Amino acid sequence: MQLELLNDQGQATSKVDAPDTLFARDYNEALVHQIVVAFQANARQGTRAQLDRGEVKHSTKKPFRQKGTGRARAGMTSSPLWRGGGRIFPNRPDENFSHKVNKKMYRAGMAAILSQLARDGRLAVVDSLSVDAPKTKLLAAKFKAMGLDSVLVIVDQIDDNLALASRNLANVLVVEPRYADPLSLVFYKKVLVTKGAIEQLKEMFA
Repeated sequence: MQLELLNDQGQATSKVDAPDTLFARDYNEALVHQIVVAFQANARQGTRAQLDRGEVKHSTKKPFRQKGTGRARAGMTSSPLWRGGGRIFPNRPDENFSHKVNKKMYRAGMAAILSQLARDGRLAVVDSLSVDAPKTKLLAAKFKAMGLDSVLVIVDQIDDNLALASRNLANVLVVEPRYADPLSLVFYKKVLVTKGAIEQLKEMFA
């Protein structure tokens, strides 16, 4: 598999050999959907809580008499059937939203995403990415010259200048290969990978 090598103006100057096991896999839509959903679910925190009928503030007085009103029987206003009553199955702070994905499935799903991005022309290679100073405008000017407005950059190693220059840019994310996730790969319009990062991705997912 050969990937386009971009210069500083975003033009393809040559081709770079890439492993077929990582960038020429068949696309498995069901598997990709599974790992993306699992990634989002595992990021959730069980911070929401609701009250059941024993925890809501209420009076134990019977709202109205048992017979003769034509209404359904009611014992107290904390009933889940009443407005302001407790929930039948309330959400708890210790709720677990995590999904389990086998390592082999995760690696295959990531390889399928990278392969599809390469086929769609949304993935390209750069020699390296760096800025001379921790200035956001320097990195923004570099991406503007390359014609990129939504980009995920996977570099083999992030220095302080690059980290500080990229953190305030909207629709730009710079990560190392170990922090690349399926949601970001799907979300951003363009994915740039440095030559050094390709080898790391190969060790992780191929």
